[in-house]
Amino acid sequence: MIQLPLLLALLLQSAEVKPHLDQWPQWRGPLGTGVAPHADPPVRWSETENLRWKTALPGRGHSSPVVFGERVFVTTAVPFGEPVAPRPALDPGSHDNAPLTQAWRFEVLAYDRADGSLLWRRAVKEEFPHQAAHESAGFASPSPVTNGERLFASFGSRGIFCLDMEGAVLWEKDLGDMSVKHDHGEGSSPALYGDSLLLNWDHEGDSFVLALDEATGEERWRAERDEVTSWSSPLVVSAGDQQQLVVAGSQRVRAYDLETGAVIWECAGLSRNVVATPVAADGRVIVGSSYEKQAMLGIQWTEAKGDITTDDPALLWVRRKSTPYVPSPLLYGDAVYFLHHYQNTLSRVDAATGDEPQRPFRLSGIGNVYASLVGAANRIYISDLSGATLVLSHGRKPRVLGLNQLDDSFSATPAAVGDALFLRGDHWLYCLARD
Repeated sequence: MIQLPLLLALLLQSAEVKPHLDQWPQWRGPLGTGVAPHADPPVRWSETENLRWKTALPGRGHSSPVVFGERVFVTTAVPFGEPVAPRPALDPGSHDNAPLTQAWRFEVLAYDRADGSLLWRRAVKEEFPHQAAHESAGFASPSPVTNGERLFASFGSRGIFCLDMEGAVLWEKDLGDMSVKHDHGEGSSPALYGDSLLLNWDHEGDSFVLALDEATGEERWRAERDEVTSWSSPLVVSAGDQQQLVVAGSQRVRAYDLETGAVIWECAGLSRNVVATPVAADGRVIVGSSYEKQAMLGIQWTEAKGDITTDDPALLWVRRKSTPYVPSPLLYGDAVYFLHHYQNTLSRVDAATGDEPQRPFRLSGIGNVYASLVGAANRIYISDLSGATLVLSHGRKPRVLGLNQLDDSFSATPAAVGDALFLRGDHWLYCLARD
């Protein structure tokens, strides 16, 4: 006979993990879709209107803020020491990179959600990076993730760090050095599900996906990947008693068993240089890329097994034009929104069929977009490199609700929590909320 404590433990292990729907605990929000289901941020703001607070950020980073409870967490890299002659590129085909001339200090910071005051600032590593990064990127691009008890920050080749909510380092893990294509920098964010921290390590060396025990950092499993460099983040998909880890790649989109790392299904069709992170809901996963070719796939992951080919019923639809590159798609209800490459043309397609009933929408007032799209309160928020954020209605024919300009540049994806939108720029962290 099973004792009651053991029975309860077994039930808890088999239960689906519930997301923190009123927080923004990870890259792409509580559902991994880009939607904040309980948030209602403002439509209009400026440097003088609906600005609750702004605070100067040290160093440089394009990681998105995460918000849990009364705290906002960001990561950054701060240069220090005397500059030296630029180090040669690790990849002879590199281009458009910032010269590598200084050592950097890698830091995690916590701010008060109410007033933007700095609560703590923790340096976790100091290092002269072994490889440069693209001029538009940097050394703090992966976004942190938290469960409200521990905070996990990935600095890629600099290490994976687990901190408590007061900034003390609980454990760290060195996974070695990445060799990134064209020296363009590292960007894949970790995912957290239950008691597992999950990481994608695609580069020009031995690529793998990894599960760590979130409490100790001990390795649970590692699955080798026949992949080259990608910047896409892993996504946990869950339906009933099924949970899988989906990771996009140039060779294959693959789904892994969360307990063992075994491949459950895989599907070819994306381009090289995969950047966008998949989105999923209602048993469907949608993944796209756009580099030397354009591709977007809709897959019924709850029915997928083995190698998914073009005639497999699990492959719901394929799109071969106007697909996303840098910004990840937004899955909002039964619609998928995405930009063409990273320009200001928006598509809205049916998540189940891939059909696009309306023509693409040309967006005025914004230009190149690296930040991913965010949805809240039946609105869509799109921030660009010029400091503008366009607010659209969520519906079959999106209409402009607001165009807002701030004195910064935005590559990081916004976080929407409560009545506020948190925007991380090159220089400032903003909290926008109605006065």
